[in-house]
Amino acid sequence: MADTKIPPGTTARPPGSAAARASAPAGRRRTRARATAGSGRMAALLVSPTLLVLTIVVLYPTLMALKESLYGPKGLDPKTGFISTTEPFVGLTNYADVLGAAGDRFWNAFWNTTFFTVVTVGLETVIGVAMALIMHKAFRGRALVRAGILVPWAVPTAISGLLWRWIFNSDGVANALLGHQILWTTEGFHAKVAVVVAEVWKTAPFIGLLVLAGLQVIPNEVYEAARIDGASAPGRFWHITLPLVKPALLVAVLFRCLDALRMFDLPYILIGAQKNSVETLSMLAQNEASNVRFGPASAYAVLLFLYVLLIALAFVRLLGTDLVGDRGGGRPGRSARRRLVVPRRAGVTA
Repeated sequence: MADTKIPPGTTARPPGSAAARASAPAGRRRTRARATAGSGRMAALLVSPTLLVLTIVVLYPTLMALKESLYGPKGLDPKTGFISTTEPFVGLTNYADVLGAAGDRFWNAFWNTTFFTVVTVGLETVIGVAMALIMHKAFRGRALVRAGILVPWAVPTAISGLLWRWIFNSDGVANALLGHQILWTTEGFHAKVAVVVAEVWKTAPFIGLLVLAGLQVIPNEVYEAARIDGASAPGRFWHITLPLVKPALLVAVLFRCLDALRMFDLPYILIGAQKNSVETLSMLAQNEASNVRFGPASAYAVLLFLYVLLIALAFVRLLGTDLVGDRGGGRPGRSARRRLVVPRRAGVTA
């Protein structure tokens, strides 16, 4: 047997020795670290185009709006008596005006935006779930029903606003059906009702489409087992359907909340500009910008951005486990620990 030469200054480590067993996990850790670093670089490379686009279309405009909100409109310079050619730096004056002279209009737009968001998203959620349940049923002509339900979502919002403006005219279909002469497109609560109806008709199919995707991944065996156990149709919906489609439903509600908070085109086309009953924060910012008051307009836009950001963070904070799912290897989340409880009817035999 050939002799194995050992370099000077080193000691031989038999394969079964404690030192050899200790060095093996260290080598595996280094291998895993290199693999993780390689995966991280690949992930960063794949995500970089998306981050670049977000930087261009979101981060840069937001920073520019924040900068512009610190400047006032061009006008007479009180120090020199001449017309200023540049926008004067006013600091936080535009934000302070929200609580001052311009506060009434801002808070009116703020509450209108909140009202439209809460009412429309609530109605769209109920109607959208009902639409999803109808589209999920197997019956003759289901494809035609699905196409008819999804048509409103495919119609552009500007076209939808014009269509509903004709419906809500003084001699339109709405007044003919009600038998009353209501001026829907003027000031008043009826203008809010018109916007809510048009918005729900337009965007309820979006929630229905996402909920339908969640319904189609539920196995039929779950419903069959519930029927054998004697669960009624409302019980199956409450204990099986609703918990299993909850992640898709929450994502749909989050998207709709963020979209409704930025509502502009539908009330602008359906009712008109500068109507206190339906003016939203986006309409207020656009009105200020159209009158060349870019500083106040940017301040309103920044406040709207912060409002939308807070709503998004609240959703992720309160409902994060349902939105992103449970991570493996850790403590199971609340949804993973929850068990589906199917009520058993007394006296039911197999």
